[in-house]
Amino acid sequence: MGSSQLLGQCLLTQGRIGPAELEAALELQARSEPRPLLGNALVALRAIDEQALAEALAAQLGVEAIDLEAQPPDPALKALIPAALAQACRVVPHAAENGWLRCAAAGPLSPADRAKLEFHADRPIRLAIAPESVVAAQIQELYGLSVENVIAGLAQTGGEEGDDPEYHVHDLRDMAQEPTLINLVNVIISDAIAERASDIHIEPFEQELKVKYRIDGALQEMPPPPKQFQSAIVSRIKIMAGMDIAERYVPQDGQIRVNLANAKVDIRVSTVPTIYGESVVLRLLNKDESLLNLSQLGMDPETHGRFSALLHRPYGILLVCGPTGSGKTTTLYSALRQIYTPEKKIITIEDPVEYQMAGVNQIPVRPKRGLTFANGLRAIVRQDPDIIMVGEIRDRETADIAIRAALTGHLVFSTLHTNDAPGAVTRLLDMGVEPFLIASSTQGILGQRLVRRLCTECRRPTTPDPVLLQEFEVQDLPERIFKPGACDECRRRGYRGRVGVFEFLVMSEELHDLTLRSASSAEIKAAARRSMRTMRQDGWLKICAGLSSVAEVLQVTQFDNADNG
Repeated sequence: MGSSQLLGQCLLTQGRIGPAELEAALELQARSEPRPLLGNALVALRAIDEQALAEALAAQLGVEAIDLEAQPPDPALKALIPAALAQACRVVPHAAENGWLRCAAAGPLSPADRAKLEFHADRPIRLAIAPESVVAAQIQELYGLSVENVIAGLAQTGGEEGDDPEYHVHDLRDMAQEPTLINLVNVIISDAIAERASDIHIEPFEQELKVKYRIDGALQEMPPPPKQFQSAIVSRIKIMAGMDIAERYVPQDGQIRVNLANAKVDIRVSTVPTIYGESVVLRLLNKDESLLNLSQLGMDPETHGRFSALLHRPYGILLVCGPTGSGKTTTLYSALRQIYTPEKKIITIEDPVEYQMAGVNQIPVRPKRGLTFANGLRAIVRQDPDIIMVGEIRDRETADIAIRAALTGHLVFSTLHTNDAPGAVTRLLDMGVEPFLIASSTQGILGQRLVRRLCTECRRPTTPDPVLLQEFEVQDLPERIFKPGACDECRRRGYRGRVGVFEFLVMSEELHDLTLRSASSAEIKAAARRSMRTMRQDGWLKICAGLSSVAEVLQVTQFDNADNG
């Protein structure tokens, strides 16, 4: 027989948690939508781990706690429980014994769920408890769940193609809580994570709803869900992200945290209204991915040496430039990791905090509560830091404070949205920052882009075309370079992963003088090119090393040639 105690009381009695941890979990429950189970709230707060939760649930219910890795399920039993039902009930059929079906579950079953399982299995169910992530992994392995087969099952339950009525809010909420809808959204997210996607795009059109993953910088179209479930899918994502499902005509932002068996992923959600419904983008950030060092990012020894030398200066500002998604924040964190010691106080202010780094004080921007980059940076300066990282300089006020901090004994790192390194000077001048402040504070500017890596399993050698001498401004061609192939390892894309191409500009006397007189963008770029290797030229090194292809580097650095004729 199970215990009559509630789960929280069981955990307190067993000494696994204290009263303060229980109170914090109850508070998290109260303010979260949808409301999580107490056990999941405790796991989210890291008061207990999944294994401890499973053992406590088993003791509370008076059932066995089972190790599914040591005792894997019998694959023959999957025919007894449909995949969608197993996913919805969070159970996996484990073993048949004496007329019973033992099912491993992530938690207790409702009477309705037990009745459904027993109806399909045509026998009574006996429960065992296992950690939720392990159960989910076993369901995935047993049934091979994919976006395609979930959509196939969903289509069989839908109405007429293209039907997308104006549902009431309570209808949308009910539909978004349907197990099959929950299953579809979960599989879309987990599939994207497994594919190493950086973003998921859900785009509404007149006759269809498109789903795309951005993998290695390129969008890949996935099987489309039925159009009639568009509103319910968007509502499900908005509920997960804590957004308002009733508001469909203004942009919204939210956040989802996903804990998988092998990854903890933060998801930034953005919605915007279009003529055919809300377009949704989910940006995925894997918290468990280890930070790379600068050379692993693709920085060649010469650039690495020059950049690293400036990291150890006591003051000044270092800027990293490039468009959204070019890896600027990753580069800054790799730099912080390289120079971190307990003797240095490092504070960052970011929107949002993308990596958690031990020993570093990290502040998330919260504009709704009045914490912006500018006023957060003012407070940081009063904290006696040695090193400050500002996630992005977006306006003159932030730029002024960051630069003045750099002039008063602090080493400041930040990013700017510009096409290249020389463009950072022009951008700051356009913001209205005083030329003498830019010239006096700036130590170096790193411009970067990401190019796709050739798959090493299928890349093919080719002879370089002589026209490349002009395209890349080089004197000699190697005997061979590589072009993409196609194999199962890279899903027949020819590329797997990305590597950086860089240009590093150190503030020389000539650039100092040009900045002081607010020279034109063309003058600054011409002077910069005399003292630095451009991103296109750095890309040529990646081509010669067999890391990327000519087409990829030319595509990513086309602005370089356009700007400089």
